[in-house]
Amino acid sequence: MAAMPKAILILVVGAALAACGPKGKPPEDPLPGDDDGAAPKRTEIEVRRDAACEALGPKITACALEDARRTMSPEELAQLDPEQVGPVHTREFIKDCKQRQLSSRQVRVYEVCMREETACEPLLACLENATPTAPAAE
Repeated sequence: MAAMPKAILILVVGAALAACGPKGKPPEDPLPGDDDGAAPKRTEIEVRRDAACEALGPKITACALEDARRTMSPEELAQLDPEQVGPVHTREFIKDCKQRQLSSRQVRVYEVCMREETACEPLLACLENATPTAPAAE
C-alpha cells in the first residue's frame, strides 16, 4: 500500500518536470532591414493559384449544395445541415487548393473556368481540364 502513493508522486513529479522542460528557443524578431527573418517570397504562379483557389472555393461549395438540394431528400438535406457544412467546405477546399503544386497551365484553367463558366455543370466540366491526365480531344 505504501508503494501506491510513491508511484503517484513519481508520476506527478515526472509530469511537472516534463511541463517545465525546454520548449525550444523562441524565434527572434528580425532586425529592421534584415531579410534573413522574412517569410519566403511567393512566386507569381503561387499568388495566382491562391487567388484562383479563393474564387473557386465559394463557387464549388455552392455547386455541391445545389447538387445536394437536387438529389437528397429533405430529411437527408436537413441532416447535412448546409448552413454549417457550407463554410467549412469552402474553408477546407481553399486550404487544400492552396497547398497544391499547380502548373501555370492548371492555374490558367482555374482562372478561365471561373471567368467563363457561371453554371455548375459547365464549370465542373471545365475544371476537369486542369487534371494532369485530362483526356485528349479526339
